[in-house]
Amino acid sequence: MSDELNETGFSSGNPAERVAEFAGSELFARLFRDGMDMVEETAGYLDGPGREDAKALGRAGALAYAAESMKLTTRLMQAASWLLAQRQVSEGDLSPDQLVSGQYRLPDDDEEEELWPADGEVAPGVLTDLAARSRKLYARLKRIDDSLFDSEGSGASPVEDQLNRLKNAFS
Repeated sequence: MSDELNETGFSSGNPAERVAEFAGSELFARLFRDGMDMVEETAGYLDGPGREDAKALGRAGALAYAAESMKLTTRLMQAASWLLAQRQVSEGDLSPDQLVSGQYRLPDDDEEEELWPADGEVAPGVLTDLAARSRKLYARLKRIDDSLFDSEGSGASPVEDQLNRLKNAFS
């Protein structure tokens, strides 16, 4: 699992205990700030200079820009939702057991799809940078999510774990 998480000592106990410990940690506080700062930075770009960048593109470039910005926004909203749920645990508004239910888990991120070059146009540098940084943040959060909810200690097999996730997601 995540070396980062294991180094901090959150790997012992049941998932609810790990969630509670993580939510109260300095690691979480830093991740929360970094994640929310990225959400704010992305919103500022997409609502401001990003609109001008999109207008400067041709039709194919504008479509690729729209697709990339949608993926970026979705990824960051999922990350923000996860971070906010963790914060609710740290503030006592949500019990760690509620996070273990599965509905607050991060889904796998979409594979990196090459949208550029779109008819030879180059993606705006700021959009490219934000997309790459958001993938890195999401991957980091996903590794932590997987470590927090790892069921190896419970004796469950990976297949059983996936079936339980599906059952929780659709129940």
